[in-house]
Amino acid sequence: MASKPSVIISAFADEAANYRTALEQMTALSAIGLRNYSPRFIDVLGNGQIEHVVDLSPEKLERLKQYHAEYGISVTSIGARVGKVKLLNVDDGSHNKFVPFEDYLKGEVARTIQVAKTLGTRLIRGFSFYHPRGTKAHDHLEQAADQIRKITDACAKEGLVYGLEIEPNLVGETGPLLAELAKRVDHPNMVLIFDGGNVAAQNKNPVQVFEEYKVTVPWLGWMHVKDYRVDTSLEWTGVVDEERLKNFVPANEGDAGHELIFRHLREQLPAIQERLKKLGIPGFYLETEPHLKGGGQFGGFSGPDGMGVAVRVLCSALDYAGIDYNLRTFADIRELRGF
Repeated sequence: MASKPSVIISAFADEAANYRTALEQMTALSAIGLRNYSPRFIDVLGNGQIEHVVDLSPEKLERLKQYHAEYGISVTSIGARVGKVKLLNVDDGSHNKFVPFEDYLKGEVARTIQVAKTLGTRLIRGFSFYHPRGTKAHDHLEQAADQIRKITDACAKEGLVYGLEIEPNLVGETGPLLAELAKRVDHPNMVLIFDGGNVAAQNKNPVQVFEEYKVTVPWLGWMHVKDYRVDTSLEWTGVVDEERLKNFVPANEGDAGHELIFRHLREQLPAIQERLKKLGIPGFYLETEPHLKGGGQFGGFSGPDGMGVAVRVLCSALDYAGIDYNLRTFADIRELRGF
């Protein structure tokens, strides 16, 4: 009997921590059975100071690494905010900020790369820039691709991989637009991150989400797992008001069609993993980011109970699709205790 393809389950652990402390995040991950996470917002010292991981001091990064060793946790990617700024310096009524691109490369991008190296991951999660409201994303592909290529070049020089996430209101807001960016960037160190919930939130049904997922597969690097039930009471204007999104649900209850996606993914995994292996990536990550108690532009919250529900639902969906995964076992406990 042929073995089933396998994935690595990861999480945005800040979603599982009521106070965002490092100890809460490590404890929640361990209790749920995960060994991997992407750090984002974190209070390393437990003193109420919540910071983005890219803004942590060298001393706090070292303390975080100590927690990783103590709890047997590895970093999947940096949950970066790279690319979540305006593409053009245009007043379009949004609160998104603009940073001159050369300054952005030397500042936010360089800091993110350094933190990735410090925490021992090859992956940086990023985005495709906000085009001015009222304009078409397609009209800004050339500039966005040029800037993403320069970010990817900076990552590649340090042996890192830039993952471009699908996200509403950005240039890469749909599967076809994200695929077009990948074609134009044309760099082996840039991969795509699919997120079905981010597509369903654009008023799309499971079949539409599935079709958008399929066009990203040739460049797929990893996936975020969240789901969204379309709210028919909200008038669809073509722009997602991220602060108004309230209908995030576990991955078997929304309109993202994870059953369709995972059954297709099962057949694609061997080829995807072979491509990732050449980049030094240990496997294909499915990263839970469920937003079950709320979500917004730069993050979300699920609580430890919500994250537990999200991971159990994901495991059930993977079982149904015939995809293997590994949670912590007694052997892991023995290893951490030094037996």
